[in-house]
Amino acid sequence: MVNQEQIKVKVDHMTKRFGDLLVLNDISFDVKKGEFLCIVGPTGCGKTTFLNCITKLYDLSQGEILVNGEPVNPRKHNIAYIFQEYSTMSWLTVEENVAFGLKMKKLPKSVIKKEVDEVLEIVGLTKYKNYYPVELSTSMLQRVVIARAFAVKPEILLMDEPYGQLDVDLRFKLEDELLKLWKKLGTTVIFITHNIEEAVYLSENILVLTNKPTTIKEKLSNPLPMPRNIVSPEFIDLRNQVTDLIKWW
Repeated sequence: MVNQEQIKVKVDHMTKRFGDLLVLNDISFDVKKGEFLCIVGPTGCGKTTFLNCITKLYDLSQGEILVNGEPVNPRKHNIAYIFQEYSTMSWLTVEENVAFGLKMKKLPKSVIKKEVDEVLEIVGLTKYKNYYPVELSTSMLQRVVIARAFAVKPEILLMDEPYGQLDVDLRFKLEDELLKLWKKLGTTVIFITHNIEEAVYLSENILVLTNKPTTIKEKLSNPLPMPRNIVSPEFIDLRNQVTDLIKWW
């Protein structure tokens, strides 16, 4: 049983309706501090709706979401959100994009420079810091977004299929950089993906959702050691287990 002090996010009887349409149906689970949780499920089952409830873009119809034992409040809790679309600001350089959230917090220039330099180094963008988004490749743009999110040292990082449009090689490279940042900063990550292999590669735990009205089909522990070998029998077995849970509806 998880110690209550270890719980970062507590989802308690989360229910969301849009008119007569029941999307999220009485969902309850906990996310520990520093956990990397991947959420998978059929297309259209409400994964993004769940993230939007955490950020208060949507109000719940019933239930509650707690962060550190209190109702979630994006103005109080340090939550970062990486969307499916690239959200760089075209008029700012890479360095300025990554520094944006830190400047909003009115931190000293010396602190901002230190934090920005650190995350740019981790994601391999130091030599591109004076470039503008229009000059960058797709994978570089996503690195900028990831660096900007981690620069503010969020308590919770929400990621909504951020690598869905990238090819396999680029995806694995960015996933490795994400894991480096996660391990270094201890951020609690909730990562939505439709890619089962990605979920097994990244996660400590995997939450498998049903079709609408969405409930939890199963929460699986992922004990595979990192870095993970995608061709190992253990990796393939877990990937197949998640696949079977999703496809038999």
